[in-house]
Amino acid sequence: MAKQSIFGRIAQLAKANINALLDQAEDPQKMLDQMVRDYKANIQEAEGAVAQTIGNLRMLEDDYNEDVKASQDWGSKALAASRKADEFRTAGNAADAQKFDNLAKVALQRQITAENEARSAEPNIAAQNDVVEKLKTGLQQMNGKLTELGNKRNELIARSKTAAAQTQVHDALKSIDIMDPTSEVSRFEEKIRREEAKVRGQNELAASSLDAQFNSLEDLGEQTEVEARLAALKSGGAPAPAAIKASASVDEAEFDNL
Repeated sequence: MAKQSIFGRIAQLAKANINALLDQAEDPQKMLDQMVRDYKANIQEAEGAVAQTIGNLRMLEDDYNEDVKASQDWGSKALAASRKADEFRTAGNAADAQKFDNLAKVALQRQITAENEARSAEPNIAAQNDVVEKLKTGLQQMNGKLTELGNKRNELIARSKTAAAQTQVHDALKSIDIMDPTSEVSRFEEKIRREEAKVRGQNELAASSLDAQFNSLEDLGEQTEVEARLAALKSGGAPAPAAIKASASVDEAEFDNL
């Protein structure tokens, strides 16, 4: 029963569809690692059972060979005893002739027993040979699956690392994509643009204030000139044409009243 159970387990594991199992797994890498461990454990157990089965088969074969050899030996002894009996009978010694004939019969009986034992062992030996061959084939298939599992595991780990590296590179490229409005570079550029716009606004404001200051200075200069020339008039001096021009905006009717 134990041998049949192990044989069935070997057949089941050898027929396992690795790809189908991986498709059902939540974490294929962990499942592969566990499957590798299970396969190794089952292979070791199966190897022990197969070794024991082979050992039992070899014992049966040894017993069979001993029975065959015993049958041959007893046949040779029977032949020798029969010839000896014939010699005694030819010599007229009937008593010794009968004695050796009886020995020949005993040898023949033992030969028959050995032959029967050998013959009865043959079906069992054939069946055990068939089981051993199937177990060996199953072990070879299991070792092939173990190699396949190892390759799958290594391939999966390599693909996982490659995918992780590609994702990392993609994220890195995305973070520096200047066309992406969410990227750090784009946000930094927008900040600089706002600062530059602010500086331009400050420059325009400063320019407007400076123009106003110069206009105020011009007005102040003109007023100062007017006051100076008015003082000159009061002191009896002649007004300059510029002063007249400067006061051109005065209502000429007021001059007519002078």
